[in-house]
Formats: sequence, C-alpha cells, structure tokens
Amino acid sequence: MAQSTSPTVPNDHILGVYNRAPLAFERGRGARLYTTEGEEYLDCLAGIATTGLGHAHPKIVEALKDQAEKLWHVSNIFQIPGQEELAKRLCAATFADVVFFTNSGTEAIECALKTARKYHWANGQPDRIEIVGFEGAFHGRSYAAVFAAGNPSYTEGFGPALPGYKTLPYGDLEAFKAAVGPSTAAVIVEPVQGEGGARALGEAELKAMRDHCTANGVLVIYDEIQCGLGRTGKLFAHEWVEGAAPDIMCVAKALGNGFPVGACLATIEAAKGMTVGSHGSTYGGNPLAMAVGLAAFGEINKPETLENVRTVAGYFTQGLKGLQDRYPDVITDIRGKGLLIGVKLAPNNREFMAAARDEKLLIAGGGDNCVRLLPSLLLTQDEAREAIEKLERTCEVMRKKAAA
Repeated sequence: MAQSTSPTVPNDHILGVYNRAPLAFERGRGARLYTTEGEEYLDCLAGIATTGLGHAHPKIVEALKDQAEKLWHVSNIFQIPGQEELAKRLCAATFADVVFFTNSGTEAIECALKTARKYHWANGQPDRIEIVGFEGAFHGRSYAAVFAAGNPSYTEGFGPALPGYKTLPYGDLEAFKAAVGPSTAAVIVEPVQGEGGARALGEAELKAMRDHCTANGVLVIYDEIQCGLGRTGKLFAHEWVEGAAPDIMCVAKALGNGFPVGACLATIEAAKGMTVGSHGSTYGGNPLAMAVGLAAFGEINKPETLENVRTVAGYFTQGLKGLQDRYPDVITDIRGKGLLIGVKLAPNNREFMAAARDEKLLIAGGGDNCVRLLPSLLLTQDEAREAIEKLERTCEVMRKKAAA
C-alpha cells in the first residue's frame, strides 16, 4: 500500500487525524513556549485549557519528580492512598460524595454515562436509558461520547448511531422540557461550551434545567472538563448559579496540568448502581497521576488563583471589546466566561489563528467561526496586555488582507 502524502501528516508513520500547525516546542515556562529553533511564543492556548497553571510549574514538577522516584503504578486491586486523599479533597470542595479516577476526560464521560444508566437500573427502571445532549457539545472521542454530543463530523462513517441519545439546540429550554420523558436517564451539558464556540448557558436556563430534572427524576451530568477547575473564576462553572449542582460531573484537563488525569464525581445516590465489577481502569488513579493531581488541585483551589482569573478575565473582556469597536469588520462578538474566552470572527478563524502565530501568539479554534483564548489561570495582567497587543496586530493584518 502506498504511503500517505497528506500535508497534515509531517511523519508518514503518524496516523493522519490531526491538522497540525507547523511548530514544534521543546520547553515551556509559565505562559511561554519555546520552539526547537528557540522562538518564543505567548501561550493563550494552554494545551486547550489543560496546562491551567502554566508550563513547568515548580510545585507540580517537584511532586512528579518526588513520586517518580517512589512508585508509578500498582493496580486498582490495591489501596492507593493518593486516590483517597485527592477524592477527599474533591468531595470536600464540591457536591460529590464519591470519585472514580480516569486517564482522560473521555473516560470520565464514559463513567458518567454508565453511572446514570446504572442508577435507573438499580431503581428498577432499566428502560430509562436515554441521554439528552446539546448541539455544539464536545464530550470526547469515544463511541458513546461522540453520540452524546451528536456532532455529525465526529459520528459520520462509524456505523449506526448508538441507541438512546438525543441532541437538542443548546440553551433551548422549551425543547429540553418537551424532550424529557419517562425513558430519560440523564441530561449531559457543558455549563460553558468550549469547542462549540465558547457559549455560556444562561444562569436562569441552567437553574431551570436542574429544577426540571429534579422534578422528573432525571440525573444532571455536567461536563466541566474544559470549563471547570478555575477556568471561569470559580472552582467550577456551575457554582455561579445557586442551587444548580449536578448529580454527576466530569473533570480532567487542568486536574493534571498536562499529565493524564481525569475524574468522574457523583453523589452517593447517583452512584448507587456502580458496585464491585461494574467499572474499572488499569491506569486510572495510579500513584504517579495522583501525586500530580494533588499538587495541581492544591494550587488551582487557592483563593488567590481564582481571584487572578476574575481579574485578568475582566481585563481581557475590556480589551477585546475595545478591539471589537475598532475592528468590527474582523471581530463580531465576544463570548464565554472567565478565561474561557470566545472571539467570533468575520474572517476565517483558521486564517486568523495562523496570523496570530505570526505575531508569536497561540490561540485555539472553535465552532461557529470563533477562536478561543484559554491561557494559564496564573496569567498576569501584563501578559494579558501583551496578548491584546498581539491580537490588535492580527486584526490589522486581517483587515489589510481583506482589502487587498
């Protein structure tokens, strides 16, 4: 068979599923990344909201080195003290009573979906299997996760749709109420969408959804893999809405600051069906991952970290609104919450991202022709000012290109 010559595959031995930018980085520090050629970039991508405390954070590096010299992996057939400690901290800070540790956000989603269906099975209602999700969602790449989101670009070509999944317009409360019925097991929703264009669900809508689910015996699953762990200025995005806590919540990304760690959190009631043998993981929650997770969570859950997010987010919002006023032909809307910022564009967002890279600024793409700013939660105001200046130069380039 002939080898692929696709331009998206820099090495013919790598499966060609990524449209990679022509950059390779060898080191990072804080909000800075350095290429193999020594060029410096301001990182407002953070591994897609993953290196939430920046690159090479000293406390996380120390935790990793210390644990690496002791024990990496044993198996979940044994007690793992680090799991017990991190689960205790997560539960103390949230609605949850129990935690299952995974290697990724996708795996946390899988656990959540299984937990919801098993809950109703344990209650003698095995027909309650339907999962209600929303357009624009992204819950991961596994078979169940892609159908929970329902994005055709992620489901096409993979055979028949999984039964028991329904996709509704994001934020359409009336459609949601009409869709909930006796076969509904759970609703899965991102309080602030990431991939879908940095759209934040209205506080009234989130509370109304929670109340409707409670009244109808439906579990609420929040996907806070991207919008959680300090990203919005509170520890979790749903905390901005009083009385809207979920029954199950998925987290990952910033929990390991780039090290593969995820978790599915639940109330003891929602998890009642998850008994011995009903789920498991080989690597999930191993000692190395737990040491990193404990260090990262400890830093994220500091009041000063969350305060910095709110302060810098306010500065970004003001600066981006100013750019929108000066470049209405380039920027059409500012969205999101905290440091999950969406900028909707008139020109192609991929071209805008490339132009930003020319200014040595890294940003993410997003749905609805948006780009996203997802910087470190520890980004300084001076670094935010630098990002705005780079974005202004990018806007100027895009305006000149459109006029040419």
